[in-house]
Amino acid sequence: MKGRNKAQRNFINGLLFSSPWILGFLAFSVYPLVSSLYYSFTKFNAVTAPQWVGLDNFKDIFADPLVWKSLGNTLFMAFVSMPVNLTVALLLASIVCGNFKGRGFVRTAFFLPSVIPMVAATMVWIWMFDPTYGYINNVLSWFGISGPSWLMDARYTKWALVLMGTWNTGTMMLVCMSALQSVPRSYYESAEIDGAGRIERFFYITIPCIAHVLVYQAILSLINAFQYFQQAYIIISANAGVKGGSAAGGPENSILMYPLYVFHNAFTYLKMGKATAMAWVLFVIVAILTVVMTKVTKKATEDAGGE
Repeated sequence: MKGRNKAQRNFINGLLFSSPWILGFLAFSVYPLVSSLYYSFTKFNAVTAPQWVGLDNFKDIFADPLVWKSLGNTLFMAFVSMPVNLTVALLLASIVCGNFKGRGFVRTAFFLPSVIPMVAATMVWIWMFDPTYGYINNVLSWFGISGPSWLMDARYTKWALVLMGTWNTGTMMLVCMSALQSVPRSYYESAEIDGAGRIERFFYITIPCIAHVLVYQAILSLINAFQYFQQAYIIISANAGVKGGSAAGGPENSILMYPLYVFHNAFTYLKMGKATAMAWVLFVIVAILTVVMTKVTKKATEDAGGE
């Protein structure tokens, strides 16, 4: 009986000590989440009271061509930029894991872009993408290639964003580097004795051993891609007059990302109900893709381990 009372007191004390976090979680996470679900079924803006409209917001979403356009742009960034960034990060991690002079400086140089503010980095890339004075087209001209108008031609705008994304892979590189260093050296030594080459060791030892880390990074990159907003917004704002359709989304709305269109609906058109409904649709899409991606990669990893 005495032990039970002591356990109850410990439980109550634990609740009291954790109550600030619990109250903060309920007030700033649970309540906004539940209220946004309610608002997704209403029509309202910042100055009017919500009016229940049922599924009208969701019907409007699926009938809006710009929603599909923005979703297509976001899916492009998710499934093109994600593998590119992961490959670049893994390549850089493989380089900095080598034993060479100045390795610390190279690691710092590769990671440094990740700590540069996104606004400043994006403005630098806008200058680099300039069709007349930018470094990228100047370098292409050395090889006799006439560079495009990267940020003003709908055919190249998303590829410009993909190229920009490779600049900010320092954090992912560190995670991959840590994973590479955790692979037991005995595996590579045994493979060398069996006559396995560098490429064979990479695909049959390195990749299976760090697959769980790669899956984790891929899922994080996928989620971040569906939140892609800041770079597109800065580019559109910097390129005054470059607009397409009914929303500021770059040339022919080619960089109108889904979060950016949510922002326009909420704060430009004051359609808060539609914006919250779009946010919930995005939540469902990301949740489904995350579950599918986890199951597929887990099965592939198990099959590779079984072999």
